[in-house]
Amino acid sequence: PTTIRLARRLVDLVPSGLEHVFFSDNGATAVEVALKMALQYWRQRSDPRPDKTTYLALGDAYHGDTLGSVSVGGVERFHAMFQPLLFEVLRAPAPDMYRLPTGITREGALVHYLAAVECILAAQHARIAAVIVEPLVQAAAGMLMHPPGYLRGLRELTRRHDVLLIADEVAVGFGRTGRMFACEHEQVTPDLLCLAKGLTGGYMPVAATLATDEIWRAFLGTYAESKTFFHGHTYGGNPLGAAVGLAAIDYLIDHKLSVRAAELGDYLRAKLRELDSPLIKDVRGKGLFIGVEVDPRRVTARAVCESLLGHGVLSKDTHGTVIRFAPPLTIAREELDIAVDALAAALAEHE
Repeated sequence: PTTIRLARRLVDLVPSGLEHVFFSDNGATAVEVALKMALQYWRQRSDPRPDKTTYLALGDAYHGDTLGSVSVGGVERFHAMFQPLLFEVLRAPAPDMYRLPTGITREGALVHYLAAVECILAAQHARIAAVIVEPLVQAAAGMLMHPPGYLRGLRELTRRHDVLLIADEVAVGFGRTGRMFACEHEQVTPDLLCLAKGLTGGYMPVAATLATDEIWRAFLGTYAESKTFFHGHTYGGNPLGAAVGLAAIDYLIDHKLSVRAAELGDYLRAKLRELDSPLIKDVRGKGLFIGVEVDPRRVTARAVCESLLGHGVLSKDTHGTVIRFAPPLTIAREELDIAVDALAAALAEHE
C-alpha cells in the first residue's frame, strides 16, 4: 500500500499527463527503463514502427553509468573505456550559452540550437525512438545552461516529427531548480520522466520512471501476446523506500523548499558575482544548482575544490573548469555566506 500511495503522489505532483509509474532504485536505472520502454512502445503500439530503434541525445550529456545510459551519455572521460559495448546514438550539439559558436549571439542561440535538432529529426525521425534531455541544466557538462525556451522547443519538435521526449530529471527534480520539476519552468510534459536523488532526499535508493497513458496502453495484452515490460527489478517499489519518499515529498511541500531554492539560489549567485577575483570567468545556474567557471589558464577547478575542502566546504569540480555548488535545499543563508567566504579564500590561494 505504501508503494501505491507514493505512485499516486508522484502522478499528482508531476506535469499533467504522466499517469503511470515504474519504480527502480537509481537514476541510471530510471533512464535505462525509459530507453527500453520507448523502443518497446514503438514495436507494440497499434501501428508499429519497428525501425525506431535509435536515440537522439545532446553533446556532453550525462544520464548515468549503466550501458544504455552510458550510450546516450556524451562525456568522453566517463565513457571512452566502454565504447565497444555501446549502441549507436545520434548527437545534437549541447546548447551552451557560455561557449557560443562563432557568429552566434545570446539572442540567436535558441534558434541556432533548435535548428540543429530539427535538421537531425527531419532527416532521421523514421528511425529515432526518442530524444533524451537533461532539462535546463547539464551538470556533468560543466553546469551548462540551456537558452530559455529550448526545452519547450524540443517538445514541439518531437511532436512534429513523431518522436518521444524523455526528460531526465534525476539531478534537477524535486525543487533543485526552484520548481518542483524543471519541466515546469517551460510548461512541458515529456512522454517519459526519470526521477531519483531528491525523491527520497538521498536517504533511500528509490527511482521512478513515469509514462503517459498512450505509452502504457502499448504494453496491455493477453499473456500469449507477451507485451509485458520485461524489466524485473528486485527492489522496484521497495516499501521502506516508498515510505521515505512520501516523507521527503511531504517535507519538500510543507517547508516550501522549491520556493526556498529559488530565493536562495538568487542570493547565492549574487554573492558569488560580487567576489572580486580574476580567476572567476562566469557564475551561472538555476535555483540551488550553481556553477562557477574559473580561468583554466590560471587554475583548475579541482585545485580550487581541494582548497575549499581545507576551508571546510565540500564542492565538486565539473568538466575541468567549473566548481559546482548543489547545497541541501534546507541550507541556511548564513551557511551560504560561509561557503562564499571560503571560496574567496580558496581563490586567493591561487591568484
